Parts: sequence; structure tokens; C-alpha cells
Amino acid sequence: MVIEALKERMSMSELSRKFELQPHQIIQWKKEFLENADGVFEKGKPDKGSDSEKEKDRLSKAIDELKVENDFFKDALR
Repeated sequence: MVIEALKERMSMSELSRKFELQPHQIIQWKKEFLENADGVFEKGKPDKGSDSEKEKDRLSKAIDELKVENDFFKDALR
């Protein structure tokens, strides 16, 4: 969604309808992305023990669990 906002091919109202978000949320995410984009080019990898890496791992596990549950319920409904 942020990439679409950066391309500026659609108006903010079109983006908000397409992604079902409030325009101010899109603006905020775009601003945060641009402020932190330079981190993509920093050398080295983040410390595996860092809080952000731990949070990413935790969220990744939660997503995986939700996918399994979602698949289970889809099968159950068939």
C-alpha cells in the first residue's frame, strides 16, 4: 500500500477506498516509510537478540498459527 502511495498514480481518496483505510493512516505510513527508508541500505544485519527481531519472530509465529487455524476452519466449512 505504501508503494502505491509513493507512486502517486491514485489520489489519496482512491487509495483509501482501495485498501479500506482512512487517508490519514496512509499518510502516516507513507511518512514513516520515508523516514526509515535509509535503514534498508545500512550495512550489516540486525542483532538477532534485538527487541525488534524478537517481535518479528513473535509476529511471524502468530501469523503462522492463524494460517493453520484459518485452513482448519475452511476445511471444516466444506
